Parts: sequence; C-alpha cells; structure tokens
Amino acid sequence: QTVNLTLGRGQGLWCSKGSLLGYSDGVDWTLKAPGGASKAVGRVLSGEGATLTRVTSHHTKGRVILSANQPGKLVTWDLKRGPIVCTSGSFLAALGDVDISVTAARSAGAMLFGGAGLFMQRLSGDGLAIVHGSGDFIERQLRHGERFLVSTGNLAVFSGDVKYNIRRTGGCLKSIFGGEGIFMTEMTGPGWVMLQSLKKLPGAHTNV
Repeated sequence: QTVNLTLGRGQGLWCSKGSLLGYSDGVDWTLKAPGGASKAVGRVLSGEGATLTRVTSHHTKGRVILSANQPGKLVTWDLKRGPIVCTSGSFLAALGDVDISVTAARSAGAMLFGGAGLFMQRLSGDGLAIVHGSGDFIERQLRHGERFLVSTGNLAVFSGDVKYNIRRTGGCLKSIFGGEGIFMTEMTGPGWVMLQSLKKLPGAHTNV
C-alpha cells in the first residue's frame, strides 16, 4: 500500500497527485506537467489530469512516503527492460530519467470498449516506475503471438510491445447473462501484463 524512498541532494521524482503521504524537512513539491503544455491535453484525456506532483530533495537523505490511497499492491518496473503503458489510476511514481507521455489505443474498438479508456500513460527512459494494481495483482509473461483475454476493468499495466485490442465474448446469451459484458480485452505478446483482481473502471480515478 505504501513505499518509502530516500532521495539524494537534487534528486527528484514524479508521482500521481494525492499519493504524497509524507516527507522530511528539505523536501519540496510542486505541480508540473511532464513534457510541458503540449502533452497536458492528452494527459487530461487519459483521466490522470494535466499535471503530476514533482518532488525534489534539497538534502542528502530526503525521505518520502508515497501511498496508492486504495486497496491493492505496488510493484516496480525497471524501464531498462522497455517502456510500459499504464491504464487510468495505475501509475504511482517514476524515478530517474523517465519520459511520461500519453498513447492512444490502436483501434477504435479498443478505445470505445476496451475498458482502459481512449488514452493511457506511457513511461519510457532510464529509471524505475512504481505502479499500482487494485486488489491483488497477477503477472503474465506472454510469448510472441500468445493471446490472453482480460475482463474489462481488470487490466492494470502492460509492456510497450504488447498489442491491445478487444474481442467479443460470444453470442447474445453470453453477452447478456455471462457477467463479462459484450467485449473482453485481448492482449497479444510478446511482453509483460499485470492484471488487477478488483475492477478499476474509467472515471473512477480522475485528477484535474
């Protein structure tokens, strides 16, 4: 639920708004838009708000505590392994030389029915990302061409090489009475996928 970090002098990090639980003397924070105004509109459309919290330490051992503010688990991802894409509410923090941008779903169907919204945050560069899964989390490593279906709202994070689309659940009876809706999210490898056991639907976490 929480993560404790120690920052060196001049070291900083990005974190989602509302996640800064506490910090020591000599640590400052402000609201900034990663990438400037040109990326602010896309961030608003992703459901994460135009700005993030930028935390900077002016001491050699600045202590910062971050919290996801909702039940779940936190995991880290070394971006040297490749970029990742975060669905709404899954990004918690990023440390190092990290580029935080916005990417759009690659098909109209995925945008409208995939459950992750029209736009998602993409993290790349040289550093660490801390991401949140609502409830418990389940990791899947997909081989090249391997497909895995995810119930709408249960997708948290996936690596940048994974293809994201939708697939119909089946006929009318399954769609109406199956409890999974008309579409499920289809992930195609290669790459890493993190699922969350509690559904986190678009609009449940929005900062402006």
